[in-house]
Amino acid sequence: MFKRKKDTNGQSQAPSLRARVGGALLRLFAVASREVAQLIHTPIYLFCMIVFPLLIIFFFTSLMQEGQPVNLPCGVVDNDNSTTTRALIRNLDSFQSTEVVAHYPNVNEARKAIQRNEIYAFLYIPEGTTAKLIAKRQPKISFYYSNVTLVAGSMLFKDLKTVSTLGGAAVGSAKLQMLGKTSEEIKTFLQPIALDMHLVGNPLLSYNIYLTTIMVPGILVLFIFLITVYSIGTELKFGRGKEWLEMSGNNIFIALSGKLLPQFLIFMTIFLGYEWYVYGYLNFPHPGGASKILLLGFLTVLSSQGFGTFMFGLMPSLRMSMSICSLWAVVGFSLCGATFPVFAMHPMLESFAQLIPLRHYYMVYQITVFNGYPLINAWWNVVALAAFALLPILTARNMKKAMLEYVYIP
Repeated sequence: MFKRKKDTNGQSQAPSLRARVGGALLRLFAVASREVAQLIHTPIYLFCMIVFPLLIIFFFTSLMQEGQPVNLPCGVVDNDNSTTTRALIRNLDSFQSTEVVAHYPNVNEARKAIQRNEIYAFLYIPEGTTAKLIAKRQPKISFYYSNVTLVAGSMLFKDLKTVSTLGGAAVGSAKLQMLGKTSEEIKTFLQPIALDMHLVGNPLLSYNIYLTTIMVPGILVLFIFLITVYSIGTELKFGRGKEWLEMSGNNIFIALSGKLLPQFLIFMTIFLGYEWYVYGYLNFPHPGGASKILLLGFLTVLSSQGFGTFMFGLMPSLRMSMSICSLWAVVGFSLCGATFPVFAMHPMLESFAQLIPLRHYYMVYQITVFNGYPLINAWWNVVALAAFALLPILTARNMKKAMLEYVYIP
């Protein structure tokens, strides 16, 4: 593209720095324009970069719109059938998370109902419970709950435990009133130690806040991985690699920058739209402020593209690199630490988690956005995301060689 100028002695001169920079920008623009044309004329880009990500965002945010599951089905086996036990069951039914949907004649029938997934738990009150309670013979009631669905089991366990405690306290309160004790004395006797609990970060106990903030970014990272690898791999697959490099002046970095720039702008727009929707419209907690949210979105998109490019450079095979990226993204959901603490995992898995971009996204989000701590507290994770973005430097030479020499084998 550049012609060497001749000096007064007729010898050629190297182009100036300004001319070289201008030429590089022109080549970058030409490659980016070519990429935009491919994005427009290839439907898979439209679906994987815009349609599916938008569907995922609205699917997850509307799926858990209530914040917590309510009216979880629960059964009762009341063999005592007294005024006290019926009041206990009414109290259980009044909890927001629990709905008493059936009464069973015995434990065996209730157990079969759990096995048929009709109920998640049941309360068993044996005959003579009220009589033993009045006689201070410490009656025993039982509750059974299924933890196959961890959330449902945990919430019903909490309600069943609360209602059984309240049942004993109600009888004790009535007896103390009959003995002439004051309300304050009864309260002190029934609860010698007062509890003062504080929920930090997610005071509404919303599962929408808990899950959406990791599931949606995780799926967006998956799409970025796959589209990055697919767009580079199809240059090799359809024999366009040499044309792509020639357009960039055989500079693999200009070729990659021009190819990934339009994709970056689209994915960044989608990510910012997601962040505006959850933090601006749905009012998810974000004491860290807008600047950290924007920085996190920028680093996440850039690091995901860097990782996808690195993987294709490492293994210049469309099929293999897409498989590895899919596996990496899916494993990231388990190793990011959102559902199980990473420090409690096996040391090998704890170390492997540091190689997952989603793990560092989650840590930056938790530390700076969700809890509002300074960015310096998450410096290691910020540096890790920046390092993922720079990974293509290590494999760019191998990728260029593949584009010039390799033959795609279906």
